[in-house]
Amino acid sequence: METPFIYDRYVTAKYFIGRKKECGILGNLLAAGEHVVMYEPPKTGKMSIIQQTLINMRSAGAQFMTVCIDMFNIRTMDEFLLRFGTAVMKAALTTPDQYKDAIQHHLEGTHFVFDRERFYQDGSIVSLNWSPDRNDIEKMMRLPGLLASGKGIPFYLIFKEFQSIMFSDEYETLFSVLEDVFREQGPRPGASFVMTGSRVNAMKYIFAERKFFYRQVVHLPIAPVENREIIEHVVRGFLYGSGKSFDRDLAMGACELFKCNLWYINHLASICDLMSKGFINEAIMTEALKSMLSLHEPRFMNMMDDLTDHQISLLRAVLDGVVKFSASDVIEKYRLNSSANVRRVKDALRKKEVLTFNEKDEPVILDPLFEYWLENYYFAKQ
Repeated sequence: METPFIYDRYVTAKYFIGRKKECGILGNLLAAGEHVVMYEPPKTGKMSIIQQTLINMRSAGAQFMTVCIDMFNIRTMDEFLLRFGTAVMKAALTTPDQYKDAIQHHLEGTHFVFDRERFYQDGSIVSLNWSPDRNDIEKMMRLPGLLASGKGIPFYLIFKEFQSIMFSDEYETLFSVLEDVFREQGPRPGASFVMTGSRVNAMKYIFAERKFFYRQVVHLPIAPVENREIIEHVVRGFLYGSGKSFDRDLAMGACELFKCNLWYINHLASICDLMSKGFINEAIMTEALKSMLSLHEPRFMNMMDDLTDHQISLLRAVLDGVVKFSASDVIEKYRLNSSANVRRVKDALRKKEVLTFNEKDEPVILDPLFEYWLENYYFAKQ
């Protein structure tokens, strides 16, 4: 049965709410041939915005090629280049002969080959006959632009979990090559890259701290959907989806608890829908929240088991509203030892993607349900 409360895939069309500004900006950037970076915590709507933007552009008559490369399990440069090349070829071309000709023409002088037997076995279009070098990386990264120019329409390349490429020892070489590619004024239409990531601090390390792609990419931040739109979405979703009534105050409470994270709100609403027959009251919502926590608690417990005593103490300080952790009274109260230790602890929590820090160096817990669990379950027991 169709449900308005979608949390198992990205959301588009009639169930996509808010984010009109982000879609408009992204569409304009892509149309202008710009490169874009988006980094937000998991399940905050990055792919929904991208897919809805592409739908809007096609509805307005734009023609383009697009491909999405999920990099979350890529650990070597070989894996990346082969997956990238195969995905790009499949998006732009259709037959084995076209694949072979494109590799021979556009990737001439590289270690890339078209292995017809392997293609028929597992669908791999691009293979390597030797370990890749910088020339291989350069030719591969220029391939989308060449294909776009040949077809006369732009190519939009979407990287999911872009930060995962840092598992490869050669990631800085790739970044250097991409900077060269972005710097070149190639023939239009060309290729635009959209780099997304849910490990916020790792993406900040690439784009803000190390300043790779400086002034070559546009950072598109994602603002929370307004409470008003979320409440209307939930109330109308129950009314027209299953004829049930959901109090607006309860919807507001869900917005506050989850800090307007639509993925969590849709998940909660879906559980409430399954647990009720008519009017959804506070007791049902409380039970639905407990069900959600039972699903996520093992993950939260593993996260806490991975932290040191000092890291746990600093998290407690964050929940208490502390923002200046190096103050002597804070160090004493939370047993953080020293200001030098505070810096080490903050850095560790960043690397573990538990916390991030805003432009004022104020802490932000990245997962709102984890924050709720910490405050009401983990620390409440002590």
